[in-house]
Parts: sequence; C-alpha cells; structure tokens
Amino acid sequence: MLFSAVVSSALLFGGGAVAQSTPPGFVPAVNKTLDVYYGSTYITPGLLVRKSVTAKAPTIGVTGETLTGKYLLAMIGKLKPSSRTGRTTVLHALLQDYTPSGQVQNGTNVLTTKATGPSSYFGPAPPAETPKHPHNYIFLLHEQPSNFAVPAAHRQVVQSRLGIDWSKFMKDAGLSDPLYANYLQVQSGDNTKREIKFEA
Repeated sequence: MLFSAVVSSALLFGGGAVAQSTPPGFVPAVNKTLDVYYGSTYITPGLLVRKSVTAKAPTIGVTGETLTGKYLLAMIGKLKPSSRTGRTTVLHALLQDYTPSGQVQNGTNVLTTKATGPSSYFGPAPPAETPKHPHNYIFLLHEQPSNFAVPAAHRQVVQSRLGIDWSKFMKDAGLSDPLYANYLQVQSGDNTKREIKFEA
C-alpha cells in the first residue's frame, strides 16, 4: 500500500508530467525511467523526499526489460551556482559493475553491484537557504565499457566530488548516452539528522 500511495502522491503533486526522467534543462536529457527505491519508497521523477530517506544507497533496476552486461550508475546533485565556489554539481555516487541480480521487486528487474567506487554513495544534504527551495539529484545509468576507467583529466573531480561536468566525462570516458535516468528532490535546509562527509 505504501508503494501505491507514494506513486499516487507523486502523480498528484507532479501534475502527471512524469515522462521526462531528468530535470528540465539537464543535459543529457533522458526519457526512460530508472526504477529507484529507498527502502519501500519508490522514486517517481521529481519526487520530493526527506534527507533521512536517502541516507543509504538505493536499490535500482528497470521495468519491462531484462538487461545483460555491466552498467555504471552516476548520481549527481544539481545546485544553484555558488558565489563562493562557482560550482553547480556534486557527485554523490559513481558506482560501476552493476549487473542483473535475477531478483524482482514490485515488477522491477533489480541490478546490483559489489563495487563501492570509483566514488562511493553519500546522500543529499542541501544547505540552509532563504527562501528554501528543493535541489535536484539525478541518477544516470550507462552501459559500462569493457575497459572503463576514470579518465585522468577527471580523477581529481571524481575524488573531490565537486564541479563534475558529466557531458565531458561521458565523452572522455567513452560512455554512450544514458539508457535510463531518474531524479529526486530534497528541500534546502532539511536538517533531519544523518552523518555525512560532504554537503551538496
């Protein structure tokens, strides 16, 4: 019932416009939705959730298709430009070696990985702002090249997590366009308690 309630609420408050799986203006734009679950909460594109919901890495997968091979997941926080740093993106995860698990959750063919890198997961933690507004956090699933490695020009950014240019990363790493995507929103200044190492 919780699953149904979350989906219904998202459709109601999102006006039903959930075909776009990435935020307006985000590049690369994707229209096929990656299934993302935080516990029993299913993320429809643009769903607003509390920071505490996103503390642990989500379960991901796809519906209506059985994938083969290996996949790369990126989670990118898209922020307003900062007068202090000028940076507008934060890399919340870059996880490789996702493969089909054979498990099905609410119709989702689940993908899993044992990898914790190149950049481990940490959840959203938007800073306090006046007035408050939601920040976008985008999930992108790419087919993983057999020889995938973080390009030398991007190693510092992947390590620091700050200011990644995903379109340039894709080109330099030889990634094709994302197969699936999704995004959620977390309100700025959400101070639900959770231990973090970075703010975004």
